[in-house]
Order: sequence, then C-alpha cells, then structure tokens
Amino acid sequence: MNDALREITAGQFKAYTQLPWLMLALFATPLVIAAWRFRTFPTRLWIAVLSLTLIGSVFSVFSPALFVWVLGLDWLLLVVACVDFLVAYLATNRGIEVSREIARTCSIGVPVDSRLTVENRTSLTLLGHVRDDLPSGFRAIPDQHDLRLPPLGRVTLHRRLTPERRGAFELQSVAIRFYSPLRLWMRYVDLPLPNPLNVYPDMKQLTDYALLARTNRLSLIGVRRTRHVGQDSDFERLRDYTRDDNFRHIDWRSTARRNKLTVRQFQSDQSQRVVFLLDCGRMMTNIHNGYTLLDHALNASLMMAYVALHQGDSVGMLCFSDSVHAYIPPRGGRSQMNRLIHAGFDQFPRMVESRYDQAFLYLRNHCKRRSLVVLTTNVIDEVNAAAVTDHLANINGQHLPMGVILRDRTLFDAADHPEGGETNLYRAAAAADILVWRDEVMKDLQHRGVLLVDTFPDELTAPLVNQYLEIKAKHLL
Repeated sequence: MNDALREITAGQFKAYTQLPWLMLALFATPLVIAAWRFRTFPTRLWIAVLSLTLIGSVFSVFSPALFVWVLGLDWLLLVVACVDFLVAYLATNRGIEVSREIARTCSIGVPVDSRLTVENRTSLTLLGHVRDDLPSGFRAIPDQHDLRLPPLGRVTLHRRLTPERRGAFELQSVAIRFYSPLRLWMRYVDLPLPNPLNVYPDMKQLTDYALLARTNRLSLIGVRRTRHVGQDSDFERLRDYTRDDNFRHIDWRSTARRNKLTVRQFQSDQSQRVVFLLDCGRMMTNIHNGYTLLDHALNASLMMAYVALHQGDSVGMLCFSDSVHAYIPPRGGRSQMNRLIHAGFDQFPRMVESRYDQAFLYLRNHCKRRSLVVLTTNVIDEVNAAAVTDHLANINGQHLPMGVILRDRTLFDAADHPEGGETNLYRAAAAADILVWRDEVMKDLQHRGVLLVDTFPDELTAPLVNQYLEIKAKHLL
C-alpha cells in the first residue's frame, strides 16, 4: 500500500516538474502568433530573459524546491511581456503619421532631396528606426534613420536619392521599427505613402548649353562655331551686350536711348523639320558606364532637339523596336521640348529584333514634308547593317537622312591593344576584322548620300550638335 502511494506521489511530482517546459511552450506560442499576425518580434533582451527561465527550469528538475519559484517567475514574465506588447501595439497602431516632400520629376544621375516627417500622436516616447521606400535603380544617402520621438512630437528626416535609371517610379510606403517601452519587443510598421516619381534623362546639359550659348562659349562643351554660307540678316531682337559679342552688331541708337550697350541679334532660316528615330531594340542594349546605348542616344537627341527648337525648327520623335512605341509629330515652341522628354523617358531597350521597315513606313505615312531624319542605332551584323543602309538610302529623295552609328569601345580597345599574349593577339585580329567590315558599311552609307555621325556613345552630344549646325549653315534642308 505504501509502495503504491509512493509511486502515485512520485508520478504526480514528476508531472508537476514538467510544467516549466510546458511554460516555455506557452511562451513560444504567443511569439509565433505575434510575429505572424502583428509583425512584432522579440528583441535580444527578451530572448536573454527566456534563456534565464530555461536555465531555471533545468535546475528545477534536479532541485524540486525551486519549482514554485520558477513557476511564479514564468507567470510574472508572461504578464509583463503581454503588457509591454499591448502598450507597443496600441501606441504604434494609430498614433503615428508620416508625410513626404519630394519632387515629382528628376533627372537620371542627379540627386534629389527627400524630406520625411514622422509625427507622434501618443503620450509615449517612441524609439526605433525609419527606412523610406527605395525603388529599384536608386541609391539613397542615408538608407535609414534612427528615430527618437518625444510624446506629441515630430521629426523631419532628410535624405538624397540618386536615380540610376530612367522611367516612371513610385515610392509606396515607409517602414518603421519601434521598440516597446521595456525593449522586449520590436514592431515593424509599414505605412502606405504613395508618391509618383518620374526620372527623365539628364537635363542639366540643356541648362549648361543655354548658359554657354548666351556667353558664346559653346566650345567648352565641344560645339564648334560654324561659318554660315551667306549672312543671316533677319533681325530677331535687341539684347544687352556681352564681352564675347561682335562690336559691329552694336545698335548705337538703342545704346544712346537706353544708356546701355545694346546689340542686334539675327536669326537663321526657320521652319525646318527634324525627326529623330530612336532604335529601342537589341542593338541598343549594350551598357557603358552604367548607361545603355539608348540612354546615351536619348540624351544626345534631346540636346540636339533643344538646339533645333531654339533655332526655330520643328522637332519630332519616333521610338521603335519590333513595333512603333511612341511618335511625337514635328512641332516648334517651348512646349514641344516637354513632349519629347515625356515621350522618351520611359523607353528602354528590348531584346527584340528592330523592324526598320515598320518604322520608316510609319514615318512616310505621318511625315510627308521634307525633314532631317536622324536614325540612332548600332551596327552589329550584316542583316541589320543592310536594313539600316537600305532604308536610309531609300528616303534620300524625300528627306535628308542622317545615320548616328554608335561605336563599341570594347571592340576598338581590343583592336588597338593586341599585346599581352597569344589570346589577345587573336582577339585583336578578330576585332580589327569586324572594324574593317564596319568601315565598309560607313562608306557605303556615305556613297548613298547619307550623312553620318560615327562616334562613341559617351561622346555623342557634341558631334551630333555640330553636324546639325553644319547642316543649317550649308542650307542642306
């Protein structure tokens, strides 16, 4: 009888000594639920406290006298953790407001300032970290901010975004990590805050050109002063004299009347038309200095469009690959520049074969007046070289064709540096053979009456503008 009672007592005691382990399971279940449902996770401090309870549970197995104390400590920690969790959840659920100030448009490679304001509407001091949304293709400095919000306070955080890609983007949300008052929990909160952001090609070059043009210092960016055939005698306007102006253009009568040196400015022939054909196919997917060939081509085309619009010409654009993606009819005026930028900023090179026949057919149907047609592409193989040559030559009677053929710097470097071993020698020989074939294609285009700009993509802007100014000076249109 005594043996049976002793066995029952031992069994009950053994069951009770397993309760600390059950308490650990009871602790783990709320952690999983909190992480999955409320995005709240235990901090290192909370894990350290749980480790101490685990050690106490192990000791209670070997020392039954500690069982009651360990059980009481577990329940106390559970109550404290639950209260700390509830305070953190309620404080950060509806007590936080965010707002963002950022421009709607920016240029590729040009940093843009962003200001994020976080407001605390609770009576608690909130500590944590803030990370604003960062679209793909952007760099941010800094990428996150430490946050300390006093009760009913606000803080404004500054960062600089540098876009490395063109296109239409959207900043969607703000991610904040908050610590609970006792630092036992960390809650992740995503606050929706949509802001559209359009990244356009580099527009800084347009500002630089306008500044240098006003002071007759375009040679600093490689633009040559072209001697016009004949003299432009159409008076345009009077303006203040600058040091680089020709003194023979001084209007002495206006100078005496205004008591300030004044010069006459003349204008060139106007009402001419320029149409850009931008190849967005596989020929333009090569990357140089972080930019695709299409990026370089678009930047240079916009620069030339800016110059042409200021010369009084009408400018249009057609973007195509295996189909026509965008078409802006040739027009003049300042608003046309915005149309061109908006039409090209979200065009990207596609891994498809370009349909030159569709592009030139579309151009023939929609642009019947004689225009300067500027095709920007790359020549890689005989198939696309033949297509480019044929279509540019076929429009020579109706339009003035100009081919902008971009060079592959890797190919030229390989041909120029054969030293370094037998492999480099064979590599240089193959590159030289391709360049000889490429030179024959260029000569064929010139023999068919096609104007050419053959240059490296990062050096395209100045040669393209110079070629346009030469066309204007010789009245080829």
